[in-house]
Amino acid sequence: IRSAAKNHAWVAVVTDPAQYAAVLDALRAGGIGAALRRQLALDAFRLTARYDRMIARYLESSSGGAEAFPSELTLDLARKQVLRYGENPHQQAAFYADRGTSGPSVATARQLHGKELSFNNILDLDSARELVAEFREPAAAVIKHTNPCGAAAAATLDQAFLRAHAGDPLSAFGCVLGLNQRVDERAATAIAKTARFVEAIIAPSYCDEAVRTLTTRPTWKTNVRLVETGNEAGDRPGESAGLDYRRMSGGFLVQTRDRGPDPEQDWKVVTRRQPTPEQLDDLRFACKVVKHVKSNAIVLAKNCSVVGVGAGQMNRVEAVALATRQAGDRARGSVLAGDAFFPFRDGPDLAIAAGVTAMIQPGGSRRDDETIAACDEHNIAMIFTGRRHFRH
Repeated sequence: IRSAAKNHAWVAVVTDPAQYAAVLDALRAGGIGAALRRQLALDAFRLTARYDRMIARYLESSSGGAEAFPSELTLDLARKQVLRYGENPHQQAAFYADRGTSGPSVATARQLHGKELSFNNILDLDSARELVAEFREPAAAVIKHTNPCGAAAAATLDQAFLRAHAGDPLSAFGCVLGLNQRVDERAATAIAKTARFVEAIIAPSYCDEAVRTLTTRPTWKTNVRLVETGNEAGDRPGESAGLDYRRMSGGFLVQTRDRGPDPEQDWKVVTRRQPTPEQLDDLRFACKVVKHVKSNAIVLAKNCSVVGVGAGQMNRVEAVALATRQAGDRARGSVLAGDAFFPFRDGPDLAIAAGVTAMIQPGGSRRDDETIAACDEHNIAMIFTGRRHFRH
């Protein structure tokens, strides 16, 4: 194949049945022209390059002491879709899928209904899928601009959705919704209320009644995108090496993914007061959600439901202020999770004044003693996890 491609001035190399029609049409028209031979050669070199990458990856994975970050990194991506535009209408865009991806993800999902997915839809669907995959019990996430404005875990999927949507109904308008269980008719009926507008939904699967409800009852019935991943609750995407790639000018930053629950054996209650079992359940829940909020990140939760979020702030006290303001009266009796330590006690003081009764954070600040003292002064429980969860 490589030799034929090198000689494309005289040879047409065919490597994919998808090329047959164009080649046959050219032959019937009198011959395969130079432009088509050149395109066939390009496709052939792409194929052999992919073949060589597969061999290299196999040798890397079977060498025993394979490096987590090899000295050279090649990506093997296949274009899945050309998009109408990018993040903004003046930008061009396409969606590429990693050929090594085999598990449930947006890249392997199937769209069942609705308009073509946009660049921003795909980003939000990925954020929604990642968040709800943290939970084994029924869970729902309401996503706007890759941040959860609501999230909840409950005994049933419809309850999880209703609690998640109640976290911030104003922001939920035009949201992307993530669910981690098969969507039944009860959940679909709860979602399809007239006053709600949902851009897209991603879930493991949908029963026939749910699809009919979501595509016939609400005013947005013809527009909503229904995306099916085929996974079960708690499943994770099976991406090769589990690496996260972040594009920057001139290159990539590469890291392992921030996945899985924090090891609770490393948690340490640093205050005189211990959290109650109910508070501990809410703290576990909030700790899972805050990982998926842009830093600086604060999440307030009550009854395993988000009641307030402070996302993407330049200082932590402002993140607390946003979360408590959004929560309002619901902050009383809630718990707080932070993605990083509090550098000063002003953040905890503000949360305590709003009615927060327990907190969880990584710890590690030079002023941890002051933060602990703020909690002890008001008989508030605080846990240090020892693990930060920045998300930029």
